[in-house]
Amino acid sequence: MIFETDRLVLRPWLESDAEDLYLYARDPQVGPIAGWPQHTSVENSLEIIRTVLSKPETYAIALKTDNRAIGSIGLMFNGDGIAPIGDTEAELGFWVGVPHWGHGYAPEASRRLLRHAFDDLNQTAVWCGYYDGNLKSKRAQEKIGFIYHHTIENVNVPLMGDVRTAHMNLLTRECWNCMA
Repeated sequence: MIFETDRLVLRPWLESDAEDLYLYARDPQVGPIAGWPQHTSVENSLEIIRTVLSKPETYAIALKTDNRAIGSIGLMFNGDGIAPIGDTEAELGFWVGVPHWGHGYAPEASRRLLRHAFDDLNQTAVWCGYYDGNLKSKRAQEKIGFIYHHTIENVNVPLMGDVRTAHMNLLTRECWNCMA
């Protein structure tokens, strides 16, 4: 599937996106705070496209002007994310490359994918979390309409080999419909 917003295209990741992915995912400000290591090469990014970013409901965030990937967004189901979730719930995850911070791309992409989650996939709630210290993600989630729900201590972050505190936010279909 492909989704559009005023400025963005949310589309499947392509192997030809590997260089753009590496450009942003190699930055230590992006992955580690979100729970994954910075990419080490274009080949590493290509492998991530083939494995992690090829999962269902995972999309490249691309600018409409040139269709180049500047970040990623996706929905996770059945415990693939941080939170234990129900059968009609999903967890939203997203990131945007540092040069594109502060332009509202993450909230814009998130709102479009949330519409898909609630309207097309019939989810009753969507969770979104952030680890301690990731204040940019916290602010983006607040702009989207997520409301703080609870904190989870001692979350294992296997890709980083550490344990963290996660703060979980929730957006229900009822709240989404009130905002729409």
